[in-house]
Amino acid sequence: MTGPLDESRAWIAPTDRRVGILGGTFDPVHFGHLVAAEQVREALGLHRVLFVPAGAPPHKLGEEVTAADHRAAMVELAIAGNPSFVMSRIELERSGPSYTVDTLRTLADEAARQGVERDLYFILSAEALDGFGDWRDPTGILTRCRLAVVPRPGAPLPDRAWLAAHLPGGAAGAARVVCVETVPLAHSASDVRERAAAGRSIRYLVPPAVERYICDHRLYRSQNPSEDRPK
Repeated sequence: MTGPLDESRAWIAPTDRRVGILGGTFDPVHFGHLVAAEQVREALGLHRVLFVPAGAPPHKLGEEVTAADHRAAMVELAIAGNPSFVMSRIELERSGPSYTVDTLRTLADEAARQGVERDLYFILSAEALDGFGDWRDPTGILTRCRLAVVPRPGAPLPDRAWLAAHLPGGAAGAARVVCVETVPLAHSASDVRERAAAGRSIRYLVPPAVERYICDHRLYRSQNPSEDRPK
């Protein structure tokens, strides 16, 4: 069962009719996430982009993941300067694995409660799209939103033939995908973690406020306790 969203955290308004959703572990959030979100927002004329940190990422169950409060705080710092970006705690406050289809169900319920028709676009990389068939209920996801696919270095945007061959519903599934040419940044969250753990600079890989947060809270630094701050 899904209930109405907490009005005290009004992160999505009735006037937000075209909404992008960028989910992920965000461990940590970095400039690649922000660039993709902003360029998809612009290309598709989105009114809002929700950053949705996963509480329990299904593909990382059993792996060590930074505490949710730290990951959420870094997202809040990263998006603070963009009024079109907001963070949702929808997956952080839900027990069990953070499945996209459950999040979309809750967002659809909220649109119905508000009495609005809302177009949802789930933002993901071409690299992530390659494994989309293994996600929980991919057909249900495509029913509730469109996929906004962005390129990654080594993972260019797919063509319609590939989409029809690999997505549920064939051509109908492919029609639920919009490909957006963005400037793909090569670094990943794992790159940031590895550099921070080695005491190397993460400047220009993450927003300055996120860099300071990582340093102040000594995140990812257990291998180098004597290092205090990236150079």
